[in-house]
Amino acid sequence: MLVILTLPLSLFCIFVVVRQFERAVILRNGKVHKNRAYGPGLIFYLPCVDTIKFIDLRTFVYSVPPQDVLTKDSLTVSVDAVVFYKITDPVLAVLSVTDYKLSTHYLAATTLRNALGTRKLSEVLANRPAVSHQVFELMKNIIRDWGIQIVRVEIKDIRLPIQLQKAMAVEAESTRLANAKIIVAKAEIESTKNLELATGILMDNPICMQLRYLQSLNTIAGEKTHTIVFPFSVDTFKKIFNK
Repeated sequence: MLVILTLPLSLFCIFVVVRQFERAVILRNGKVHKNRAYGPGLIFYLPCVDTIKFIDLRTFVYSVPPQDVLTKDSLTVSVDAVVFYKITDPVLAVLSVTDYKLSTHYLAATTLRNALGTRKLSEVLANRPAVSHQVFELMKNIIRDWGIQIVRVEIKDIRLPIQLQKAMAVEAESTRLANAKIIVAKAEIESTKNLELATGILMDNPICMQLRYLQSLNTIAGEKTHTIVFPFSVDTFKKIFNK
């Protein structure tokens, strides 16, 4: 109806609908028309002198392919990540960079490699959020001039070579064995101290020694054994043979 009512002027323009999540940048004779983006809604442009570009304002999700990275301690790992970004200024996204999607994807891959190259492998494995935040900060300052905003960066997976995995497993096993030996040694020291304390208490009171002796006999007899061993101290043997 609009085209019919505006004849013959409507023959010299084209009407398009810009969706809610889109903006249209019109280049008239090579210049940005009114230096702003249009939409959403119904707009028109001149087919002979205008070039129109549609920009999606929704959040894009880009999965960075696995990157072979050399860490600070000269170890090679394969790391992939996920980058979330969106367009905040459609005019800058059209004028500042040839292809904002391709540029952002390449920047994400190179920034990820640069960030991991400044950290040791143990830091990367133990603190992934810190690495993700570092990549986020490095990208944020660069693509701001492109009219793009980084929403989030997440390290998705870290793959280690088989030989490195075996070496780390051997190192972890050796560490556990060493810690186990240290714990056993500390337990023996503590047990020796307790035995020394108990010996002193029993030697000071012979009745306690006798009660302990009877308790041991009760424990042995309660196990339903056919043989009962009566423990005798050296002092007891000396008294018997002296008599």
